[in-house]
Amino acid sequence: MNHSDNKPTVTAASSPTETPNIPVRILNEFVYCPRLAYLEWVQKEWVDNLDTVQGSYAHRRVDQRAGPLPAAKHLTEDSRVHARSVDLEAPELGIVAKLDLIESEGDVVTPVDYKKSKRPHTSTGAFDPERVQLCAQGLILEANGYKTKEGVLYFVGSRERVRVPFDDELRQLTFDSIKDLRSAVASAQLPPPLDSSPKCGRCSLVSVCMPDEVNHQKLKPEDVRPIAVPKTRALPAYVQANGARVTKAGDCLEVIPLEGEKTTLRLGEVSQLVLQGNVSVSAPVVHELLRRNIPVVWSSYGGWYLGHSASFASGNIELRIAQFRSAADPAICLQLAKGLTIAKIQNCRTLLMRNWRHGDGKEQAARQLQKLCDQVDSIGSIESLLGVEGAAAAEYFGAFNRMLNQGDELGSDFRLEGRNRRPPTDRVNAVLSFVYSMLTRQFSVALATTGFDEMMGFYHQPRFGRPALALDLMEPFRPLISDSVCLTVINNGEICPGDFAHMGNAVNLNESGRKAVIRAFERRLDQEVTHPLFGYRLSYRRLIEVQCRLLARYLLNDIPEYPNFLTR
Repeated sequence: MNHSDNKPTVTAASSPTETPNIPVRILNEFVYCPRLAYLEWVQKEWVDNLDTVQGSYAHRRVDQRAGPLPAAKHLTEDSRVHARSVDLEAPELGIVAKLDLIESEGDVVTPVDYKKSKRPHTSTGAFDPERVQLCAQGLILEANGYKTKEGVLYFVGSRERVRVPFDDELRQLTFDSIKDLRSAVASAQLPPPLDSSPKCGRCSLVSVCMPDEVNHQKLKPEDVRPIAVPKTRALPAYVQANGARVTKAGDCLEVIPLEGEKTTLRLGEVSQLVLQGNVSVSAPVVHELLRRNIPVVWSSYGGWYLGHSASFASGNIELRIAQFRSAADPAICLQLAKGLTIAKIQNCRTLLMRNWRHGDGKEQAARQLQKLCDQVDSIGSIESLLGVEGAAAAEYFGAFNRMLNQGDELGSDFRLEGRNRRPPTDRVNAVLSFVYSMLTRQFSVALATTGFDEMMGFYHQPRFGRPALALDLMEPFRPLISDSVCLTVINNGEICPGDFAHMGNAVNLNESGRKAVIRAFERRLDQEVTHPLFGYRLSYRRLIEVQCRLLARYLLNDIPEYPNFLTR
């Protein structure tokens, strides 16, 4: 190292062999926020926002390799080096980096790190996270035999260069930061969130970290800030034309039916590609969707959810370990199942009270559902809980016709003849089964995106081909989303008897009926509601992801219990 013997001793951190080398970018994040670094590096969480996209754009030039970096022994006083995008590591320090730019005049090299922002007006010329990151790059260069005295931060926003001397104080801060980050990783415990920090507002992982939601028990309700997630115009694209092909043309998808005109979809406006029935998709389409992390959802022609294809699973192995460990604990399973059942019964009761249209028995149905709900706390097994849930479902669906415009008239076009499925035997059941399948798909994709294995549940027992965890979490949302969509399309006349196909005793939606229900379902997902716990407004589409994130926070011991969503 570049130190004289009379300077204070600087202690380097050891590098445990079981932990991979730390990227210096993650070291920057750790000094900025330990929780952010752990989420990104250990749990492999990543979400783009405006800042991350602008940062990538600012690096577009230096990310292109140019100019070789000579070995340290080949540098002389006459050397001139200008090397970009150089990968180096220092195993003895346990750090690795891709250096944006390395310059030299003579045998002393200088790392240059690009930052998209403007130069901050601080006494040190830059904030500690950037200084530590740059110093770590200098340490890597020294470990590879190069001489270095300082680094340079180039701020693209103001086009200014700030020199950062690698003095003993900065070196020790860098060594300490490496050591502290390794200790945090070794603890296998996600660091606590920052408390009401201004850093959270523009953090790309605020929707994953959920700092205010985790801290809400010690905050006043009005102090919980809304999750800062940019709105997007991207929506699911449904393709159900029999024999249609989906191909790629530039930044667009083209849906080419066997007959009729092709349809063009912008890739930036597609959040999922939902294929129903005999629809083919080209390899270039699949590759592009995988690169963009856009799932392809596979359904039968009747709309039954079969599964989805997406890029490789989330790297958050800690979450999946916690999920399987908790699923093997009967006490945790029962606790979660009770909360889900209570929320489902309460939301069913609320929907009945709001939408009861005719006939007597409203108050009696409400009392009976509340009575069943009150029994849940004293139940000691999931088997007994299933009995109470079944009784509540019988009460609820027994009154379902009271929410339909003509539910009591004999010969009505739409009348629920008891809840039945596989196959549904009346038009109302056909609609319910279809929207339940769409809701299952919505939760399955959200859970996989969050890092869960959607096949391992807590209430619904694992079974071949069944996304048990998706079925668990969607229970409280069946009345709020699926049943509400069913009531809407029937009572508003958005579907008619001609939108159904009859095959023996089975009744299913035909193509026109599915289109009408899909439109209503997507409208419902975009409807905003007020979260009863946190007080801010968000869409059902966003709420589904929030609930998945909250379950992750619970299983990782970030919050004491999983908060179910109860409509007001």
